[in-house]
Amino acid sequence: MSVLLLAVFWAGAQTVRCQQEARPAGEVLTLDEAINLALRDNRSVKNARLGVDKSDEQLAATRTARLPVIKFHSLISENLVKHDVNLPNPVSNLVPGLAPFFTLSTPRRPTAVFAVQALQPITQQYKIGLAVDLAKLEGQVDQEKLRAEQQSLVGDVKRAYYAILLTESGLRNVRDEVASYRELERVTGEFVTQQAALRGDQLQIQTRLAKAEYDLADIGNRLETQKEQLNRMLGRDVFTEFGVNAVSQTIVFEADVAAARRRAVEQRPELKQARLRVEQAKLDRRLKKSEYIPDVSAGFTSLTLRNFDAAVPRNIASVGVVMSWEVFDWGRKKHQLAENGKIVEQAENAAREIEDQILIDVSDKFRRLQQTGLALRVAKVGCETAREKLRVMVVGYKQSTMLLSDVLQSQASVSEADHQYQQALLSFWTAKAEYEKALGDDK
Repeated sequence: MSVLLLAVFWAGAQTVRCQQEARPAGEVLTLDEAINLALRDNRSVKNARLGVDKSDEQLAATRTARLPVIKFHSLISENLVKHDVNLPNPVSNLVPGLAPFFTLSTPRRPTAVFAVQALQPITQQYKIGLAVDLAKLEGQVDQEKLRAEQQSLVGDVKRAYYAILLTESGLRNVRDEVASYRELERVTGEFVTQQAALRGDQLQIQTRLAKAEYDLADIGNRLETQKEQLNRMLGRDVFTEFGVNAVSQTIVFEADVAAARRRAVEQRPELKQARLRVEQAKLDRRLKKSEYIPDVSAGFTSLTLRNFDAAVPRNIASVGVVMSWEVFDWGRKKHQLAENGKIVEQAENAAREIEDQILIDVSDKFRRLQQTGLALRVAKVGCETAREKLRVMVVGYKQSTMLLSDVLQSQASVSEADHQYQQALLSFWTAKAEYEKALGDDK
C-alpha cells in the first residue's frame, strides 16, 4: 500500500514577512467555527433540510393509507316536479263519466339523505407497503441531497476563508512594501540633500511608493468584499466585522490513494443518490406489477333518510365486500412494465457512470494536491530568498555599496516572489478543500 506523506512547512510571523501584522477589529473566526455557522444558518442548507422534513411528512401521509377510509355524504333537496299517480276506473267504458277511483300524490317538500361509509383496504395493503418503501427511499434521497448541499457549502466556506487569509497576507506584504519604499525615500532624500544621489532617483521611488499605496487600498477593498461574501454564506449580517485565524504553520497530509477511492465510493452523496434511484426504479416496477391484483376492501355503509314518505325505509345499514378489478387493459400494463424495466437499466447505468467519475475525480484531486504541495515548498523558499536578498541590498545601499537600481530590482523580485507564494498557497488550500470534498467528507 503506497502512502503519500506530504508535509508543507511555511515560516511564522517572525521568520517570513508574508505572514505578519495584527488582526483586524472584531471577533476572531476560526475555520471550524465558520463551517459550523454555515451548516446551521446558511439558507440553501436550510431549504435542503426543509426538503428532508417534507419527505418525512410525505412518508407519514403515505402510511395513513393502510387505515380505514371513512366518508360522510349528505344531500338536502326538494323536488321541483309534483308527481300524481291516478288509478283509472276499470269500467269507464261501460259507465261513462265516472272519475278515477283515487289519486296518489307525492307532496313537494324538503328531504334529506345522510350516508356514512367506511372501507378497510385488504388486498391494497401490499401496494401500500410498496408505496411506503418508495416514500422511504425518496426521504433517503433527500437526505443525500442535504449532505451534498452541506459538502458543497463546506468547500465554498473553506475556499472563501482561505482567500481571506491570503488577501490579508497580501495586504501585510504590501504594507511592508510601502514601509520599505518610505525608508528608501528617506535615505535617498538624505543622499539628494548631500548631492550623493539624483533627484530623479527620489522621484522614481516616490512613483513606486504611490503605486504601492494604491495597491494597498485596492487589496483592502477586495478584503472587505470577501468578508461580506463569507458572511452571506454563514447566513448572518453581511456587514458583521470579524477576523480570521491563521492556519497551522505546518500542514501534514497523509493519504492512501487506493483507500481514498474506496472511501469516496462509500461516502459520496451523489453515488448514494444514484443507487437509491436504482432501488426506487425497482420498487416502482413492483408497484406497477401489483396493479394486476384486484382491489378488495371490507365495507360498512349506513344510510339515513329524512322527510320521505312513510313507505320509504328511514335507516339502511349494510356490511359487505367491495371489489374493483380491471379485467381487460388491452396490454397497457404489459407495456408499462416493460417501460419500468428500461428505467431500471437506465438507473443502473447512471450509477455505474457516476462511480467511475468519482474514482477518476479522487485520483485527479489526489495528484493535484501532491503537485500543489511541492509547488508551495518551492514558492516558500523563493519568498524567503528574495526577502533576504532585499535586506542585504538595503543595508548595502545605506552604506553606499549598492546602487539604487539594484535595490529597486530586488524589491520588485520580492513582490513577484510574494505573489507567486500567495498563488501557490491558494492553489494548495483549494486543492486540499477539493480533495476533501472528493472524498465525501462532511467537514
